Amino acid sequence: ATLALRRDWLEQLERCRRELGVRAVRFHGILSDDVGTFTIEQGQNVDSFYNAFQIYDGIVGLGMTPFVELSFMPRALAQGATTVFHYAANVTPPRDPDAWADLVRRFAAALVTRYGAAEVRTWHFEVWNEPNLTAFWDGTQAEYFDLYRWTAQALKEIDGGLQVGGPATANNGWIEAFVAYVDGAGLPLDFVSTHHYPTDAFGQPGDDTEKQLAASRRGVLREQAQEVARHAGGRPVIYTEWSTSSNPFFWRNDDPYAAAFVARSCLDVDGIVAGYSFWTFSDIFEENYFSSVPFHGGFGLLTIHGVAKPAYRAFELLHRLGDERLAVDGAHPTVDCTVTRRGDDLVVLLTNHALPAHAVAPAQVRLRLASVAGTPAATVERVDADHANARRAWEAMGEPTYPTPEQLEALHAASETGAEPIATAHDGGALVVDLDLPVHAVACLTIPGAGRPA
Repeated sequence: ATLALRRDWLEQLERCRRELGVRAVRFHGILSDDVGTFTIEQGQNVDSFYNAFQIYDGIVGLGMTPFVELSFMPRALAQGATTVFHYAANVTPPRDPDAWADLVRRFAAALVTRYGAAEVRTWHFEVWNEPNLTAFWDGTQAEYFDLYRWTAQALKEIDGGLQVGGPATANNGWIEAFVAYVDGAGLPLDFVSTHHYPTDAFGQPGDDTEKQLAASRRGVLREQAQEVARHAGGRPVIYTEWSTSSNPFFWRNDDPYAAAFVARSCLDVDGIVAGYSFWTFSDIFEENYFSSVPFHGGFGLLTIHGVAKPAYRAFELLHRLGDERLAVDGAHPTVDCTVTRRGDDLVVLLTNHALPAHAVAPAQVRLRLASVAGTPAATVERVDADHANARRAWEAMGEPTYPTPEQLEALHAASETGAEPIATAHDGGALVVDLDLPVHAVACLTIPGAGRPA
């Protein structure tokens, strides 16, 4: 949470809103001691919401909403001393449930007073983070269910329109049991949230990230989302964390591989989930330590200097897509195609992707679009080894830890996709476009006027 007080963090978030269409942001620790939200001083309870207000003011000022993860436990309320991360977030249950519920009520009431009920009702309040992992919850499942009950009831006492959900678990955990508990107890549950990464539950203990991904399978994130939706009881499903892996120092996070994975995964869960929160938008991030290296395999879509990684460009291309998805015939082991209508234009997204150690090769793709009149000019934007690949440009510079302004300017330029013309032709009544698709590539075609009925 405290990172949201940084100017560079907020500037990068604004860019994600403007260029990617991102609507909300989630982070840990709004109740943690480094934010100073609650403490006990000389035997007196002390609320200090100023830093939280500064954080949320910045987000709301961008036209975005906070996705409020209610964590971690203020030390003054904590049952124990177990912490996680370098900023020592306390992960133990509250020793006094009433005191916890009172804090939630006071905090929610303060937010409603400052931002207005209509605004705060558009936010999401998520109870804790990954309570099924001992690193993040030093309690039992039953104790988490109690925490959810106290928290959800406290929020609804302040305003029945506030949206509350959980269980915010890792690896799609506890969903069926949690929904059964909530329904059995008659508790409010406005959305179901969980997390998944393609490295979850694959490989053997001690395997490195490459081996975990190699043991995964194509489409597994879609399968998991479908399973969670089946148990959600018709409630919206929101994945509040997902990424290329759960490793915050993994070279593929900076590679075109991540772009192809991002594009394919988002389109795979289209229509299944109500929200899909990529972890994270920036390498301005410090769970373990703050790395000064521009390309260190961090989770972020942007480097600490704001250089767009290939995955950032994948989200940018996804944001170009229209709001009507058209039927596509054809199948390929690694190539996927999505065709959308955006006004009078057709926008087509192609990916060529496979998990590590799974077969993938450059592909020659022929796209046939039925019922398109004329031969419109088309353009293509690409993300692959030769396009929008700033890491390769950084490596060619000698991998400077502290790039000069001139080097940063060159890295920003290397991160751009650009729009290149691509030939179209007619064949048998269809508009035909031929293009090559390297491995771990994304290509976005825009064909003006092709969306109008012939």
